[in-house]
Amino acid sequence: MAIKVIKVSADFVDARGEIFKLLDDGKTSIKSVLLITSKKGSVRANHYHKKDSHYVYMVSGSMEYTEQTLKGGKKESVIVKKGELVYTPPMTLHAMRFLEDSEFLALATESRHQQAYEDDTVRIKIV
Repeated sequence: MAIKVIKVSADFVDARGEIFKLLDDGKTSIKSVLLITSKKGSVRANHYHKKDSHYVYMVSGSMEYTEQTLKGGKKESVIVKKGELVYTPPMTLHAMRFLEDSEFLALATESRHQQAYEDDTVRIKIV
């Protein structure tokens, strides 16, 4: 397992501005998009999802992203910065520690209504 961080670059630029294609694989069915803010030093996640997979796009700030496969795989960490995208598959332990005040988009394949989210989430501290 190696965490893949994707630097997202503008696909189109003109006098009006830029267009960034965050996700366009034709296969992923996104059911929920969240904008989340986090304060420097805070930790989010520390869990895994049974069915959900999600992409995290850093709008601003940076985080240390840590993941580990559920079946005792090696724990790995990377720094994710503004303009980068990271993917978390189902059944993968993951945590985020924010290195500065940050904003990110979470694009999830399952509903994030509270009860559905709780039913799909198993909390396990890895950070």
